[in-house]
Formats: sequence, structure tokens, C-alpha cells
Amino acid sequence: MKITFAAGALLAALALSASPAAAREWQVKMLNKGSDGKLMVFEPAFLKVAPGDTVKFLATQKGHNAETVAGMTPAGGPTFKGKINEEIVIKFTQQGLYGYKCLPHVGMGMVGLIQVGNAANKPAATAAAAKLPGMGKKNMTGLLAQAR
Repeated sequence: MKITFAAGALLAALALSASPAAAREWQVKMLNKGSDGKLMVFEPAFLKVAPGDTVKFLATQKGHNAETVAGMTPAGGPTFKGKINEEIVIKFTQQGLYGYKCLPHVGMGMVGLIQVGNAANKPAATAAAAKLPGMGKKNMTGLLAQAR
């Protein structure tokens, strides 16, 4: 069988489109002061990623960790708890919202939210966010407003 150049190019394009997209690694910095001047932040605080992507939490400045907020992960999704000053990498395969915090600074508002695909668990995540202390509750409410 003879395959012309155009047919060969079409077959190659179809093979590539059938392959899953390459997963991406995102980075979140743990900071004492963000680029906007706010204290005790994750930057960026809100990420929307695709299933299969990873997020690397960078210990950019000392005294912080990243860990999930109880009740703010979808069923079957990973929970994590990094140590203080520890960089961690989390792979997200389950769709939904993942709330996370810096344990020593959650009351000061150091929280973040990752949306993987759809936000099907938003009602449960919103209920869990209401239990956060101080500025953590206020900041997480603002982040949840970004989830669609």
C-alpha cells in the first residue's frame, strides 16, 4: 500500500491528537509577603489545573508548610501534609476543589485553593471553609468565589 505525504501527515496528526495531553507542573510559592504586599500568602493562591497535573509547593521563605484543609478535598482525591520548610509535589488526578493552608499561619489568612477540572464538591468545600479561623475563613471564601 502506498501512503502519500499528505495521508502520512494526517495519520501522524491523528495519532498525536489521540494521545493524552502532557501533564503540566505548576508552582506555588509559600511567602511571608506576596507581590501585592499582603502578608503570609501562597502565590498564586488560586490555581485551575487539569487532571494529571502536579503542583509543587516551593518553600520560598522559611516557616511555612502546605497541607489540605479537612473536608476540602473531593472523594478519592489526595490529601497532603508537608512539614515546615518542606517542598512537596502533589499529583492531582481526581476532579474537584482542594483547599489547603499553612498550619502556623491559617488564622492570618494563608490559604489556597486548587481546582482540578470541575468544582463538583464546592458545597462541601464551602461548608468546610466556614470552619477555618480568622482571616483564613475570609480568604478561602474569596477563593471559592473564583471556582466555577
